[in-house]
Amino acid sequence: DAKTTQPTSMDCAEGRAANLPCNHSTIGGNEYIHWYRQIHSQGPQYVIHGLKNNETNAMASLIITEDRKSSTLILPHVTLRDTAVYYCIVRVAHWDRWGCTCAISPWWQVRRRVAFI
Repeated sequence: DAKTTQPTSMDCAEGRAANLPCNHSTIGGNEYIHWYRQIHSQGPQYVIHGLKNNETNAMASLIITEDRKSSTLILPHVTLRDTAVYYCIVRVAHWDRWGCTCAISPWWQVRRRVAFI
């Protein structure tokens, strides 16, 4: 598995976008970039994932550099409810007879984390 590095904490003004960087310089060609968050006293929550292309969902956007060595999670218009520990995980997809299934990685396998306050 590729190693990931992130800042240990970040600050952001309420109502503004938060850009959370993640470096994964040893990423393999079939490894997906996953983001999870863990709000205090709750279990991990899936945020977004991507392989090569930029992705957007209702919660966030994931910007992946062309060489895939780094990515940025963008949280638009953050509020106090977005305060959490954000985890960047790089994991290979699993293939089965139904096709590609992106691995849902346990949060405790994360090597680095960002505390967003």
